[in-house]
Formats: sequence, C-alpha cells, structure tokens
Amino acid sequence: MANTETTLKDAMTSIEGVIGVALVDYTSGMALGTIGGGKELDLTVAAAGNTDVVRAKARTMELLGLKDEIEDILITLGTQYHLIRLLRGRGKNGLFLYLALDKGRANLAMARHQLRSIESDLDV
Repeated sequence: MANTETTLKDAMTSIEGVIGVALVDYTSGMALGTIGGGKELDLTVAAAGNTDVVRAKARTMELLGLKDEIEDILITLGTQYHLIRLLRGRGKNGLFLYLALDKGRANLAMARHQLRSIESDLDV
C-alpha cells in the first residue's frame, strides 16, 4: 500500500505525458496532495474547479435516477486531457485523482489503465 506522496510520484513518473497530478477531497474541494503543474497548470485551482465538475455530474445522475457510480470523467482540450478518477473503497470515498496529460505525448487508454492500478495501491 502506498501513501499519497508515493502515489502521486508514481503517477507522475510512470504515466507518459503527465503534466500534473493531484489527490482531491471533493467534499471540500481541497487538494490533499499535488505534484507537477507549474505556471501552465495551477493544481490547487484545478482541484477546486474539478470538484464542481464531479458534484454537477453526481447531481445530474441523481436527477436522472441513475443507480450507477462515476468511474472517471474525461475532459478533452485542444492540447491536453484532464482525467478525473473517483476513488472507491475503505477511506477513499469522497476523493478523486486528477491527472492532466499532454495530448501529444500521452496514450489515453494506457493512462486510464495505469491510473486504475495506482488507485488500487493507494492507502489513505
């Protein structure tokens, strides 16, 4: 089992094309840990903003009466992919991993696969 810092470092180094990664509490909108980002991507702002995305999707699913769970949310920009992976399991509810990828260097299918694997090793 890996802690938050180890998990974020693992995502940053093992997933091709990563710009930044964060572990976010979507009940508060706060980033519990970040790595990467920089001038081009403020991960603290991204954490808060993507919390609104998760909440809006959850509300919409509730209004539609969908009895399912969000696995991940993909936002495709001109030059980037933004991947939000909701965490499940003991101590993980209310959290998501946020991953920003360079579209020209990333393999989206592999990134999703690796993020799922990294999630399973995370111990919060």
